[in-house]
Formats: sequence, structure tokens, C-alpha cells
Amino acid sequence: MSNKPVSTQANLSALPSVDHLLRDTRFTDLSDQYGREILLAEVRVKLGAIREQLPASDESLDRDSITDQLHHDVSMSLQALFAPSLKKVINLTGVILHTNLGRAPYPQAAIDAMIEVSGACNLEFNLSTGKRGRRDDHVERWLCELTGAEAATTVNNNAAAVLLTLNSLAFGKNVIVSRGELIEIGGSFRIPAIMEKAGCKLREVGTTNRTHAKDYQEAIGKKTAALMKVHTSNYEINGFTKSVSATELAKLAAENNIPLIDDLGSGTIVDPAQFGLPYERTVREALKDGADVITFSGDKLLGGPQCGVIAGRRDLIAQIDKNPIKRAMRLDKLTLAALEAVLKLYANPDQLLETIPSLQMLARKSAEIESSASELQHELQALLPALTVSLSPCQSQIGSGALPTNTIDSYAVVIQGNDEFSADKLAATLRSLTIPVIGRVSKNALWLDCRSLLKDSSSVLIRMLKAELSGTYTS
Repeated sequence: MSNKPVSTQANLSALPSVDHLLRDTRFTDLSDQYGREILLAEVRVKLGAIREQLPASDESLDRDSITDQLHHDVSMSLQALFAPSLKKVINLTGVILHTNLGRAPYPQAAIDAMIEVSGACNLEFNLSTGKRGRRDDHVERWLCELTGAEAATTVNNNAAAVLLTLNSLAFGKNVIVSRGELIEIGGSFRIPAIMEKAGCKLREVGTTNRTHAKDYQEAIGKKTAALMKVHTSNYEINGFTKSVSATELAKLAAENNIPLIDDLGSGTIVDPAQFGLPYERTVREALKDGADVITFSGDKLLGGPQCGVIAGRRDLIAQIDKNPIKRAMRLDKLTLAALEAVLKLYANPDQLLETIPSLQMLARKSAEIESSASELQHELQALLPALTVSLSPCQSQIGSGALPTNTIDSYAVVIQGNDEFSADKLAATLRSLTIPVIGRVSKNALWLDCRSLLKDSSSVLIRMLKAELSGTYTS
């Protein structure tokens, strides 16, 4: 028997043809699932890779084995290609309203409302008159009821709300803002830059730490279109400071026949203090203080979908609504349905902690969090015997610029990395799970803050960990 290697040409001849593969039932199933053209392209790529790397071999290749391997490789490739890029994750970072993780989780009522209108719906159709309607009518009544505003309109986020308001009310004119309120938030959103894009001119008054009413008064002139107050959503200035209250600014604005625009940033319908959190001025209070127009977010303390709300005087809201730029910022039917559903939940304030997940997370008691964290710690220690898994008190952040300097007592499961298994590797492993788990790494330890781990999510997480981590990091 000859020991001569099988020639490369002989092995190339053993490769199945593209036509042969596409007639195979298994590949036909893939074609039905993903489409023939994309399957064809992937088969050619995989065959080409084998062909280029094929050396002479001591053994002849088996066509059936190659076909089996190709089916596996193509299936895995197509599965990865068609896997959704946007995925549900379990947020254990300790930042409840995490901008990078979608901020406020939707209440079930909002999810149901979105599904209900996912087909044809009366988005801009008045069912009573049979004529064209206004899409903001679906939420304006509730916004006015809950905030005390005369009128309201909506856009896709609070940055858009500020931009549209300034462009509508102050284009080509001056807007006076305290130097201490010229904020920058995530994504390089800066008040001066927004004002420039809105076509108005920033008139800074005061200093970083101290601004007086006379600073505003002295700056008001013929080209002044508005006074503006901006919530410092991600920092506080302490020490030798002075600022002008919204009430004082509203009086000054009224005396000079110009509007006061109050950007609340996060914005809240109910005072968070009732849930054991620090006080935050509500939208209703801002309007009572005399603001003519207020802007705030929908996906922060409100606990709803991403959107920006503009509310206040009817004549000013009508002026803003007529701006042609509004069309580029308007909400789609799903967001409006979700927002309406969330606003209706506030009609029953006694049930908010049961119906709005973000508020429930923010209001959880330490003892409850410790209990769920302890259960998770025991499960993880059993699954990861080669590592040290402990329970530790920690501090959660509200996030997204809401109550920026305040933290909340919480408990975390801490997985200590070692020389063989680093915390970064652990974090990557948890991110690769069917439902990715996102924690935070500090000093070669992976911290899983359990404040956002509500009961339903906890049971899902533990089942998944048992199914997908068994045998991982065992030695």
C-alpha cells in the first residue's frame, strides 16, 4: 500500500459543488429560512475558504463529512448574521436609568399599547369627524391634566424639545442664561451649541458660581426674546454660590413681556421624595413658579419611552407647533401609544410602584435588595467554584442626569477575579449569555448591583445562569 500523500487536486475534486449543496435538504431548509441569495453567498464564502486552505493530505477527504461541516458552519454564520443587534439585557451596573442601556424600562401597559397600534391606527385621523387629526392630541390632554399646563406638544427627545422651543420663540434674537447653567450632558449636548443651531444668540450673565437678578435685568434689551433657566442635570455647584429662583425669573420675564423657558431636563410628575428619594421639583411646580414653557424627558424619572415634552402657555405651544422643523422631530405611533399609557398610570398614584418599573427600582428597600442579591450570590458561587463570590453593600446611581449627586443604598454580588480568570473575562462571559448581563468592573472584581433586579428578572437570570454557566470557571 502506497504512503504517497493524496494530491491537492484529488481533494479539491472531493469538495461538493454549490449546486450539490443547494439540493441538499438541510441547505434547502436554510434557504427557506434566510433566503436563497444570502445562503448562496455564504456557501461560496465557506467553500472558498476550504479551497484556499486545502493542502495535500495523507487521506482523501470525505464529501459527506465536508458537507456536514459546511452545513454547520453556514448555519452558525447565518444565525449570527440574523441575530438581532438590539437585545434585551439585564442591567446590573448600579445605574438605574442607564443611557447606554435604554434608560427607563417600559411598563407592561406601555408594551401592550404599542402592540395594539402596531398595525393601522388613528394616528392622525379623528374618528369623530372622519377628518385629519393631530397626533399630539393623543397625549396632550393627559399632559395638561398631570402638569397643569394649558397646552403641550411632543418631540423625539428633550434635546429636540429645547432646540425646537428656542428656534420657534427666539430665532435671530437673544436668550439670557446664567453662566452657571451652561451645561454639557452626554453625547456632547451643550446649551451654547444648541442655541447656535436653533438660530438664537446666547447672552451669558453672572459667573459660574454666582448670578443675581440684576444680572438678568441689566442684560435685557430690545433683542431679548426670552429668559432661560436650565436644570443642572449632571452636577451641582456648592460653596459660595448664588442663583436666581424660577419665581424671580418669571416675575422679571413678565415685567419685560418676554417668556421664561425652563428646561427641567429629566422632569418628574410626582415628587421622588415620597419614595424615599431626594426632592426634585415637579413639572407642575415649575409651571406654578411661573415658567411659560417647560421642557423635559419622557424616559427618565417619568418612566416612559424616549421623547421630549414641551408644555406651557397655549399661545406659545401653538407657535412651536407651527414650526416646520417640528415634523422632523415628531413622535411615531408606537412612542405616542406608550407615552399615553404611561401618563394614564399617573392617574392612580397609589399604584405607581406596582405599575412603573423604574420607580419600583428606585424605591426598593435595602433589605429586599439584599435578599435577592444573597440568592444570586449562592447560585453563582455554586456555578463558579473556582472563584470567590461574595455579597457587599454598595451605592446605586439614578442615572441620566436625574438627581446627579445622590446615590441610593444597595447590595451587589461581587465576583473576584484571579490570575487565571480576570474580572474583564468574567464580564465578557456574562455579556455573551442569551440575555446579556451587564455589570461593572472595579479592581479586578465584577460587581453585579441588584437594585434593578426585580423578582421576575431574578428568576429568569438564575435559570439562564444554571443552563449556560455550568462547568464554566471550575478550575
